[in-house]
Amino acid sequence: MTVGSVPLAEEKFVLLTSFRRSGAGVLTPVWVAPAGDELVVWTGADSGKIKRLRRDPRVELTPCDRRGRARPGAQTVNGRARIVADDPERKRLGAAIAAKYGMEFRLIRLIGSLLGRRGGSGRVVIAITTA
Repeated sequence: MTVGSVPLAEEKFVLLTSFRRSGAGVLTPVWVAPAGDELVVWTGADSGKIKRLRRDPRVELTPCDRRGRARPGAQTVNGRARIVADDPERKRLGAAIAAKYGMEFRLIRLIGSLLGRRGGSGRVVIAITTA
């Protein structure tokens, strides 16, 4: 899980590419954290990436900035994703993201809950194994 000299799990943001039926990639900047041999991403259960991953678990990960701009010379890593909705495992893996992003993570969750975002469908974790 190393890209260049920096482990992918240490990146603050990565572009997660999931694929449409047509094969076109959809790039989304996300937080990523290590959890054992996997990388984990936290997202809404009804997000577009979850719909795409249910059909095709292939992903690509590329280091990027907060706005989703790939870093110059950044290498892309291929992986396979699994959706974790089971509550005990989702909480365990989600804790890895909370630990890495700390107060920023808690603040984003609070704002989301105050605005009623993703309230009905909840959150899931995407667990990714890289090639």
